[in-house]
Amino acid sequence: MAASELAKDIESPPKAKLPGELKYIQYQHSLEAQYLPAIRALISKDLSEPYSIYVYRYFLCQWGHLCYLALHPTDSSLIGVVICKLEMHASHSPPTLRGYIAMLAVSAAYRGQGVATALVKMAIDAMSERNADEIVLETEETNIPAMRLYERLGFLRSKKLHRYYLNGNSAYRLVLLLRPADTDIAANLALDDATPP
Repeated sequence: MAASELAKDIESPPKAKLPGELKYIQYQHSLEAQYLPAIRALISKDLSEPYSIYVYRYFLCQWGHLCYLALHPTDSSLIGVVICKLEMHASHSPPTLRGYIAMLAVSAAYRGQGVATALVKMAIDAMSERNADEIVLETEETNIPAMRLYERLGFLRSKKLHRYYLNGNSAYRLVLLLRPADTDIAANLALDDATPP
């Protein structure tokens, strides 16, 4: 599933000044009617992949406690969202508890003001508090602002995924190790990173 592409130009120059401090809230099921249409509209503007309502519900119903909204200070309209999950990943031995940042989007008018960074930090903290060993995501190789954002937060490129998205674009898988890495896992990451494009 390519539900993990991240919004383009996440931290581009600001276009609108906020009248006050943003409200950041954790997603709750009781907010679905109020915010799910806005979440879908915001994400669909920037991402290459078309997602059905079921994809959003897959994440939000099971892992709403790992999803965060940034709301406008005056009217509580949606400005940004991060959608994540956390589950066991059996490809490593022993299996790891892997967090996954599936979707991140910020309204174009409010980019460049640290909204995406704040949302991602909240998601990282929530997954870390739940004993995640690592957090992964994918982003288009051409999405330089997103790559910079994640690399500033400590993510490393672990693999290039050729023609990963429906639009034919390639992606990088990025990994943030939260626990001391097994030496075999660290070596595999280094080998993946050294693989020529």
